[in-house]
Amino acid sequence: MPAASDTDERLRRYWDRHARSYDRQMSFFDRTLFGESRRWICSRAGGRVLEVAVGTGLNLPLYPADVELTGLEWSPAMLDIARRRADGLGRTATLREGDAQEMRFDDASFDTVVATLSLCAIPDEKRAVAEMVRVLRPGGRLLLLDHVIASAWPARALQRLLELVTVPLGGEHFRRRPLRHVEAAGLQIEERDRFKLGIVERIAARKPV
Repeated sequence: MPAASDTDERLRRYWDRHARSYDRQMSFFDRTLFGESRRWICSRAGGRVLEVAVGTGLNLPLYPADVELTGLEWSPAMLDIARRRADGLGRTATLREGDAQEMRFDDASFDTVVATLSLCAIPDEKRAVAEMVRVLRPGGRLLLLDHVIASAWPARALQRLLELVTVPLGGEHFRRRPLRHVEAAGLQIEERDRFKLGIVERIAARKPV
């Protein structure tokens, strides 16, 4: 296997170790940075929905009741928590282990594809976006939320310093911009918000028919 696969496995183990503390950590960031952005994303989902990197299932209670939900996650420990959350909510969802960079779904399988706060930590985010577009049906919607490279230079300098620790430790990047890959794939941007010094960006894009 190539060296990248060894890196992927190391990162998978990292997220397994942090699965139990993930919800507690994210509750702070949801309050201070992201606000109602998870609800903004999930409320726009419809039909057959794929959530890529579903994590511990924090978005599960936010989807419309009538969606047909599939979740993909590469950390078994986080997936276990997501399954327990779905059971507790009485939410019917197909939650399966898999890699966002190489998804085992047919082309044009989903009406909506969602990824929240995950492209920052997927090793090859460009490849992951390409996979999301591949499994999205023509006319389908791609919904993304992430922290991105800041618009203010002092914040960008801080992000650069943070990455000296976060990238080697857990593969988490602060200076990515998924919008560029979405536009390069030819999707039409329908809605886009960028706030908190440009650090947070949420996108709703449509795949051409």
